[in-house]
Parts: sequence; structure tokens; C-alpha cells
Amino acid sequence: MSQDIFVPSAGTAAEHEMIAAAAACIERFAGCFNARDARGMDGCLHFPHIILSGETMITWKKPGALPPQFFDELTRQTGWHHSTYQQAQVVLVSPRKVHFLVDYTRDRQDGTSISAHRNLWIVTYEQERWGIKQRSY
Repeated sequence: MSQDIFVPSAGTAAEHEMIAAAAACIERFAGCFNARDARGMDGCLHFPHIILSGETMITWKKPGALPPQFFDELTRQTGWHHSTYQQAQVVLVSPRKVHFLVDYTRDRQDGTSISAHRNLWIVTYEQERWGIKQRSY
């Protein structure tokens, strides 16, 4: 097996286009999350969708896996009103895949922060579209 499969490709115009399209997918997801639009969020994901929460791997095999009460419970338990995405920093680009370090806060209605998060998200190009394939929290 050649070790060069582990080396990101050199920057090209096509690479910049991939990054822009993958970043736009994250922005759409963030907008749907803040709108409490689970169906819209699913449209930004690829399935099976993997979530690594701590050491626990969760696999959503198909759309509709987010519990219907998720947003109501998040608000009730924490006071969450919206999330503010500060940045999605590219850490690795390879053909049809972009890894991002995503920084965001969960905020109350008055804009004060409840918590800050830094996660690794992997966005892939499959079935003629960009979608989030994996998130690690």
C-alpha cells in the first residue's frame, strides 16, 4: 500500500471550489439547526451518518434519526435559543472530502453563551452533492 494516500493533494482551483462547496453545506446545516428544521438538516447530511460523541459512535442509517423532541429538550434543559458558528477551519482536503474544525457556541436568546464547542466535521461529495458524513464531538 502506498503511503501517499495519506498526503493531502496540493492546492488547486478545483480544491478551492471543493472547500467552498463543502463550507456552504456546513452553513446550510447551521441555518437549518437554528431554524429547528430537522428535515432540512437531514438534507445536509449523507447517510449512514456517523457521530462520534465522546467515545461512543452513533450511526444514523437514514434521515429522521434526530428525536422529534430534540430542540424542545435542548431549550428546556439549557436555555438554548440558537447556535453561533464562528468558523469552519479546513484541516485536510482530499478528493471528494474536506475535514473541518468547526467552532460554535450555543447561545441564549439574549446572545449570552451557554457553551463553546470545537468539533471535527467531515464533508463528502457523494451522489452528486456535498453532505456532512461524520461529526466528532
